[in-house]
Amino acid sequence: MSADTVVRPRRNTLRPVWEEQPSLLGQLGKGTILTLVVAVVVVPLWVVVVTSLSSEKTINSAGGYVFLPREFNPSAYVVIFSGGQITDAILVSTIVTLAGTALSLVVTVLAAYGLSRPGTLGHRPILFYFLLTFLIYPGMIPSYLVVTGLGLKDNLLSLILPTAISAFNLVVLRAFFMSIPGELYDSARMDGAGELRVLTRIVLPLSKAVTAVVGLFYAVGYWNAFFNAILYIDRNDLQPVQRVLQQFILAGQSPASSGAAVAIPGLGSTVPPSLAIKMAVVVVTIVPALIIYPFVQRHFTKGVIIGAVKG
Repeated sequence: MSADTVVRPRRNTLRPVWEEQPSLLGQLGKGTILTLVVAVVVVPLWVVVVTSLSSEKTINSAGGYVFLPREFNPSAYVVIFSGGQITDAILVSTIVTLAGTALSLVVTVLAAYGLSRPGTLGHRPILFYFLLTFLIYPGMIPSYLVVTGLGLKDNLLSLILPTAISAFNLVVLRAFFMSIPGELYDSARMDGAGELRVLTRIVLPLSKAVTAVVGLFYAVGYWNAFFNAILYIDRNDLQPVQRVLQQFILAGQSPASSGAAVAIPGLGSTVPPSLAIKMAVVVVTIVPALIIYPFVQRHFTKGVIIGAVKG
């Protein structure tokens, strides 16, 4: 062997297990598991939608919930959107969700930005106060006394203010704001920008993904909330849709509009069954989340990429 010969180490030709080509049995197993997971999610939704569009005869012949559609009967949805308690409840939930999400985002962003800046007045005590809520929660009775003491009984603000800020979302936003390079803050201040301008022109444009995710968390929480309505709302015209749905399904109460005949083009006058109205309310409650999520999905993906790529 000459002196100019370079001895190269033997390369390991074995690849990691996750890089190996899956076997036929493995592919079949993955396909089967994914199919079962999709079926567990889709089948209940399918049954709810089909039942909401079924007549009394079809529901009775199926013994309750309907899996195979036999006819198209939208009378339950006509009842829901023709006015009455359910229509008012949908309007109340929409107002609470929009107003509550906007307020929660503003408060959470401002608090997270202030707590993410070193040297903020009262930084450590305020942060400790927020983190303490992870371990100690005031409980139902003190919360009820505070809300009623502020005169918020039978007021939509009682559905918004008690849950206006989440300590978990605050910590998430604060951590993201702290990961933004400090040079951006310094350059903005050298140009004469104040804190509010830095927040609106630099921090928020860089935080669209995490802000959208936190906003979705708040919106879904407000839309699905019903327990605060049980505590603080006695008027029927201020009940959110989830509270009405809870009364219909769990408490066994019948919708106020059920039992009345409605006119359907092509079907004549028909009386929507109570079960169909209940399932129609369920469909109405889950549709907003199904509509909003695809638009926020890209922010989820972008947030994962931003969090994964470093340097």
